[in-house]
Amino acid sequence: MSGGAGRPWPRIGAQSPSRISSFVQIWAARSGNFQAPRWAGVAASALFVGAGIAYGVVKGDHVAMIVDALTDTRDAVADAAGFGIAAVSLAGDHHVSRDRILAAAGVTEHASLLFLDVQAARARLLAIPWIAEATVRKLYPDRLLITVTEREPFALWQLGGNVSVISNDGTVIAPLHDPAFATLPLIVGQGAGVRAREFLALLDRHPEIRDAVSASILVAERRWNLRLKSGVDVKLPEADVEQALARLARLDHDRQLLSRDVSVVDLRLSDRVTVRLSEEAAQAREQARKEKTAKRKGSET
Repeated sequence: MSGGAGRPWPRIGAQSPSRISSFVQIWAARSGNFQAPRWAGVAASALFVGAGIAYGVVKGDHVAMIVDALTDTRDAVADAAGFGIAAVSLAGDHHVSRDRILAAAGVTEHASLLFLDVQAARARLLAIPWIAEATVRKLYPDRLLITVTEREPFALWQLGGNVSVISNDGTVIAPLHDPAFATLPLIVGQGAGVRAREFLALLDRHPEIRDAVSASILVAERRWNLRLKSGVDVKLPEADVEQALARLARLDHDRQLLSRDVSVVDLRLSDRVTVRLSEEAAQAREQARKEKTAKRKGSET
């Protein structure tokens, strides 16, 4: 067979050698006299066995187990050398148990002071919601000092059906289980936790109102309502809350507003106060109006 213009087709393999084949030929020529050391076979076998073991460890998910075993061995050596943890001094713990703090810090009966990572221990302590600050210090050869600062319970925050104890910055400390916290102010609603400190500070300026409140409810994350222990709802404005609370305090002082048969006091408008009577009071008022009308008609006849 021939190509165009009567030229024969080039045969495969007839072209000049490539760079790679040339390199292989040169390397083979130069290494013809190379002799491997005696230990090369042993090293290669050990490498092969090690690679097989490593593959089995990873494939069998045994890495954590082996790391734990090595850690225990390391700590045992340090303990034998006199660097075990013989005593732990703990300060500042009130609501968090000692056992929980020691477990978070990584203090176990086998742990050694020498290899304890104080920064990692502190980070784990700070992950406990009750703990606001923590320090971990080594006192060689065998003592550990842990100091924690706990958050103070500030209010109860209800969201949906859940009630939690929170600190004054809105941090959720724990679900409400301890009845000792049941007397804390109750705030309700989405976003109420982080705004509680500011609003309750305003309420504290009017103790007669504050003491009558059973819950402070944040409406649509914009404004507050007060639910009083008497069942009265007080609607506060979005702005000038302090002024509205002062007006409510004056009305209650001068006219005993909150002691009357009312169900809602609306303070959202700055130029007026709207009051809704309770259902019983409204019915009594309507009945009195009807009797007055009937009496008037009777006198006219």
